[in-house]
This record gives sequence, C-alpha cells and structure tokens, in this order.
Amino acid sequence: MMNAAKRKGKNKMLIVIVVIVGVIALALIGGILLSAPGRREIKELTISAVDFGKLRDGTYVGEYIGTKDHFRDTKVEVTISGGKISGIKILKGALDKEGKPAELTGGKNIEDLFNNAVNTESLQVDVISGATLTSKTHLKALENALKQAQME
Repeated sequence: MMNAAKRKGKNKMLIVIVVIVGVIALALIGGILLSAPGRREIKELTISAVDFGKLRDGTYVGEYIGTKDHFRDTKVEVTISGGKISGIKILKGALDKEGKPAELTGGKNIEDLFNNAVNTESLQVDVISGATLTSKTHLKALENALKQAQME
C-alpha cells in the first residue's frame, strides 16, 4: 500500500514538472514569434554613409524607433567639437542597470562599435558578433544624429 502511495506522489510531481516545462516552452516560443517582425525589420535595416568631414559642432540626438516592435529602440547623443566626434552617449539601448554600456558577446559593448566607427570615420563597420541587431539599431541612431550634424 505504501508503494502505491509513493508512486502516485511521484507521478503527480512528474506531471507538475512537465506542466511547468511546457508553460516555459510555450512562453519562449510565443516571445520568439511575437518579436520576429521586429527582428526582420532590423535585419533589413540599411546604414547609410555619412561624410565625417562635414560635421558641425554641437550636440545632436539620434534615435532608432522600430515600427514592428520597440524591443530594440535606441537613442544616442553625439557631441561634435572641432568638426570631429568628441563623445557619444547612449541614452536608451544597450545599457546595464547602472546606465553604463552593457557587456555584449565576447566582452564587447556598443562603445567598442562606436569607437570603431569614429576611428575609421565610417558607419560601415563590422557589427558585434552575436549582437548584430543591437549593433545595427545603435549604428542607425548614430547615423540619424550625424545626419543632423552634417553641413548642407
């Protein structure tokens, strides 16, 4: 009699575990399906060339706002001094809880991406592997800020 009660208890526990795992799996699948249009939108995002030689001094804010979802909306502030980029601050995007650039894959962060763009004076730089979509939205926000800074 005792063995039957133990088996019933184990069966109930197994059912509870299976239900919990099933709910988690459904939530993950649902999240992936819901964010697919936004990911596709960013994947197809093009980053235009900016003439780094024609930047006006000042502070400019650029942002990327998705039309399909807002999971990766981004906003940056760019300071131009002496016709050169003197600072880029992430206002919204890949930030940690303390407001500092979050570490992405391979120990890199968006500041590394921005430094590469500034050093090469081009937005046509390699994105951070494993953070392609996040990199692209930040580059687009930077592009939008720099377009405001361009002399006509």
